[in-house]
Amino acid sequence: MPKPIYILNGPNLNLLGKREPDIYGTTSLAELEALSIARAKTGGFSVVFRQTNREGEIVEWLHEARDNGAAVVINAAGYSHTSVAIHDALKAVDLPVVEVHLSNVHRREAFRHHSYVSAAADGVIIGLGPHGYELAVDAAVALVKTRNTA
Repeated sequence: MPKPIYILNGPNLNLLGKREPDIYGTTSLAELEALSIARAKTGGFSVVFRQTNREGEIVEWLHEARDNGAAVVINAAGYSHTSVAIHDALKAVDLPVVEVHLSNVHRREAFRHHSYVSAAADGVIIGLGPHGYELAVDAAVALVKTRNTA
């Protein structure tokens, strides 16, 4: 079996389904995890799915993914717009990286329009709600397969 896809989630995403459902929807993080696992399985991959409210923990998980993962799907949430440390860790991971956001950040506050994560990602999926996670997994699978045949 190939190495897993790491799906990493940042601050406040543990409150999905309860926090600002008009922006983030009513799908819980556990439901996103189930969708992601099912989608990865169809591509022949397993998933390591994690969430934290701590920036340094995301950096540590990216270091772990470098050695143990096939790709990274990341919703760094608020850290997307502030974290040079996560950007640097993503650049060092040397794996396919797909950034995902549930909401369309470009239709929101101006400070959300810039993402340090995007600058280190192979692709970005925004504004498609839970379906965005499925598409991000599909993209990660395709990027891994392309990289492995190149």
